[in-house]
Amino acid sequence: MSIERPLTILLVEDDPRSCQDLTEVIDLTDGVTLAGVTAHEEQAVMLVQDCIPDCLILDLELHAGSGNGLNVLRSIKQLPLPRPPYVVITTNNSSTVTHEAARSLGADFIFTKHQADYSASNVIEFLCMIKDTVQNRTGSALPGSIPAESPQMRKKRLIRRIHAELDAVGISPKAIGYNYLTDAILLIIDQPGHNLSAAIAKKYKKSDSSVERAMQNAISKAWRTVDINTLYQNYTAKIHSEKGVPTITEFICYYANKLKNDF
Repeated sequence: MSIERPLTILLVEDDPRSCQDLTEVIDLTDGVTLAGVTAHEEQAVMLVQDCIPDCLILDLELHAGSGNGLNVLRSIKQLPLPRPPYVVITTNNSSTVTHEAARSLGADFIFTKHQADYSASNVIEFLCMIKDTVQNRTGSALPGSIPAESPQMRKKRLIRRIHAELDAVGISPKAIGYNYLTDAILLIIDQPGHNLSAAIAKKYKKSDSSVERAMQNAISKAWRTVDINTLYQNYTAKIHSEKGVPTITEFICYYANKLKNDF
């Protein structure tokens, strides 16, 4: 008996309220999962390449992020993807010329946010309605048609994704714990049950306690300084700590499980 595969959606949107509305609907909808969220053109293209989502919900004007949706579409067309995503545009831009340009670059459907019946629920309901058609259209390529990925390339892809996830919740590459968290997530993905602190401490010639402290400090600073809506959009796991901040184990396991599913 075949297992139904969830519809994976990548959200490229710079408006916090729109992001929150769409992520809440996705979380509450069976058979749908969020592959990632970004407001940046370059990161969007990278996530499409790494996640290969079924669908892309794309805002055309990324004023609060960087770049724009038309550039995202143009870059995606140039990627050697085994399955291009079904692209739904959600935009406040009502220009017919711009819409035609988006369609010529690969957009499949356009929702204008100012139309009377626009809502996050309607967007996700629409995608659920065409789920089977989308997944058939974007089904895996024939065996042997895509070169096998080397372990080195897979590791590079994983590291890019981990860095994108850490950046999304405001953990700075300048933070001492940034590289430690990256290595810890990689270890959990490839070697579950590994003694993380000891392995990382040995690699960087540090003590176990200093590694743990640096990782927790990086997490705690992000939860102390980053907008709560941004955290909510990018970290959807429950936080069991009384401090309202993920523990090191919660944080690392959340991203390890998320990336295992994506990859």
